[in-house]
Amino acid sequence: MAKTKPGKKDLESYTIKGTNKVVRAGDCVLMRPSDSDKPPYVARVEKIESDNRNNVKVRVRWYYRPEESIGGRRQFHGAKELFLSDHYDVQSAHTIEGKCIVHSFKNYTKLENVGAEDYFCRFEYKAATGGFTPDRVAVYCKCEMPYNPDDLMVQCEGCKDWFHPSCMGMSIEQAKKLDHFLCSDCSSEDDDKRSRNSYPVSPLAEPKVEPKRRKR
Repeated sequence: MAKTKPGKKDLESYTIKGTNKVVRAGDCVLMRPSDSDKPPYVARVEKIESDNRNNVKVRVRWYYRPEESIGGRRQFHGAKELFLSDHYDVQSAHTIEGKCIVHSFKNYTKLENVGAEDYFCRFEYKAATGGFTPDRVAVYCKCEMPYNPDDLMVQCEGCKDWFHPSCMGMSIEQAKKLDHFLCSDCSSEDDDKRSRNSYPVSPLAEPKVEPKRRKR
């Protein structure tokens, strides 16, 4: 751990101005952007310190939104998706506007209700090169896209893969009314082997990102 510079001292916590919310190292926070038209920046607090004038600074590790990355936002990126970058910075604690929660992808898909302060992260991002870790993720449907938790999907009773209703020629309303579903490949293989169990619709009824059958 780096030594604190002379005249500075480490703080265990910081109370956000005008609130009773306490920020500690490891917490995720919303920080005021330089452009008021933009959404707040999201960062993870690594360290809190004050100088001899009692100015409080926070060392943060930035999260990037997909549109801020080199590749830009893509179809499978969720509305609340963030990338944990390797970009560190020191900011005035006064720019912290609030706290938020950045969930793991798996935990985010299990949330019954997604609040304004809920985000998720499944990739780490190298700001200089645009590289991602992991660089391979499971893909689904015949469109072979990674899972977007904002999109409803239905699971095939035969192959157990997940499919977008639109890719199967269905509307979302039709998909929600399904009791059974076989993809075109499975239904053409053997119409007599259909299961008679009620089948889940994801992500509204039973969000899943398994089975990870194929890799990209």
